[in-house]
Amino acid sequence: MQTRKNIKETFGNIDVVLLCGGHGNRLREAVSDRPKPMAQINRQPFLDILIDYFSGFGFRRFILCTGHKSEMISEYYAKKNDSNEYIISDEKTPLGTAGALKNAERFIRSNHFIVVNGDSFCKADLCKFYNFHLERNSLMSMAVVESKDTNDSGLVTLNETQRIVGFDEKKHTSRKGYINAGIYLFQKAVFSMIPPAVKSSLEYDVFPKLTKQSSFAFVVCEKLLDIGTPQRYERAKGYFSGETGLLSSSDSRKKAFEQQNESVNTMVTENV
Repeated sequence: MQTRKNIKETFGNIDVVLLCGGHGNRLREAVSDRPKPMAQINRQPFLDILIDYFSGFGFRRFILCTGHKSEMISEYYAKKNDSNEYIISDEKTPLGTAGALKNAERFIRSNHFIVVNGDSFCKADLCKFYNFHLERNSLMSMAVVESKDTNDSGLVTLNETQRIVGFDEKKHTSRKGYINAGIYLFQKAVFSMIPPAVKSSLEYDVFPKLTKQSSFAFVVCEKLLDIGTPQRYERAKGYFSGETGLLSSSDSRKKAFEQQNESVNTMVTENV
């Protein structure tokens, strides 16, 4: 039986999985002493900015898929004193994005769960995204943004109902289209498509299979930022420094997000 609950109570029961295990080879010129998601922006890790944004919507349970220099992430979040729960899912050998997610399966409680790339940020409306996902009974919903230049980005092809009908992952061709924003909602059934203890990729191994399943794209009209190269890292630092009007303090930013969601008083159908 479906009931209606306050959005924060609902999101408090949904797991957020953050993919933090990459080596960050392209960023190493600027950040070589820590995992890429721990790169500093305004004296705090980029990962904190992501978590602040999601916890502002009411998410409380974060599963961190770690690999390269994992001890820096586990030690940092072991000392966190906030209302969130942090679970470390460590990979001993590189497993890729899909393999890391499969490795974290045992920690995921909710039937629907969010997966987030640990090196990118997009101000998606997570309330609308969740409702979009439920209304379509989607096995996978992906946030996408429109880009004039899809070079070095995964091009996502949609039909008129926003169903995903194709992926063209980083073919280094420059054209206009929708690109993957690095935020996904999955149902647990997706785990049947990922082999255990094997290196595999969401982008190359799983997403193409999902075009034959119920998978939809949620279009976000916001900027997509990533810290994958020194140049993009510098742009992200400028963005979060307040040059675009964002608050630079993690506490004040989190408070602002929470106040925004309280004022909207959004309600969703519980189906976690």
